Amino acid sequence: MGMSDVLRKIKQTERDAAKQLADAQSEASKILSDARKKSSEIVSSAADDSVSSTQAKLDSAREGADKEASKVQKTGTKEVDSIESSASKNLDKAVSAILDTMTTF
Repeated sequence: MGMSDVLRKIKQTERDAAKQLADAQSEASKILSDARKKSSEIVSSAADDSVSSTQAKLDSAREGADKEASKVQKTGTKEVDSIESSASKNLDKAVSAILDTMTTF
């Protein structure tokens, strides 16, 4: 093998090495781009999941509050009905007592 063949071989090896380096840099760039895209998708998905979870918790809390409010309303309604009933029963006695008081003077 002559000196020119050796130099050609060296030049060819340098070109091959430069091509491999360019290919490796291109692949590294692609991997980095894909990783950034995947990272963005994960963050977006986590944000969506967080919003969904928060909404579900709010809905659950709202439902619980509605049930509690309904119970309080029923209890209040029963108490009002009881007071009205008691007042209605005592009305006749009160009227009689007032009339008795007025007629004795």
